[in-house]
Amino acid sequence: MKKPDIFRTQLRAILRATAYGDARVLFPMISSYEEVIGAKRLLSKAADELEAEGEPCNRDIKIGIMIEIPSAVFLAETLAKEVDFFSIGTNDLIQYALAIDRNNKEVAYLYQPMHPAVLRMLKHVTDVGRRTGTTICICGEMAGDPLHAPVLLGLGFQELSLLP
Repeated sequence: MKKPDIFRTQLRAILRATAYGDARVLFPMISSYEEVIGAKRLLSKAADELEAEGEPCNRDIKIGIMIEIPSAVFLAETLAKEVDFFSIGTNDLIQYALAIDRNNKEVAYLYQPMHPAVLRMLKHVTDVGRRTGTTICICGEMAGDPLHAPVLLGLGFQELSLLP
């Protein structure tokens, strides 16, 4: 949102791609309701511009947000009313929730994906998804760890996004 010209160009490209197949847009680092509304407004404006220029696009594009900041976890119920899906970015969510830098050797040992606070946040989001019908995917290192997969499935996740 700090660089609306670049963002607009990216949104226009995604919308143009919808003329040739399915596409979804995923807004990262969402921390507030206002950010979602602002991003959706820019997406709609980009679609208006393309239509005015005679460029084909699909306005019915699915919109999602990354849940990777604790504030988004606690606003999930409100945010779900504005989007079609969530993707939980575990790497950043764990780092911000536990107030540690996983790349700093002095505190990296504190990076704990199975920390009770992290698990409660993940459970909260899956509960919101179930209540609101919002699709939820989980990504990041936690999703790709075979030791964590059963826990994630037990929490209610049905989609895991991981590196091959």
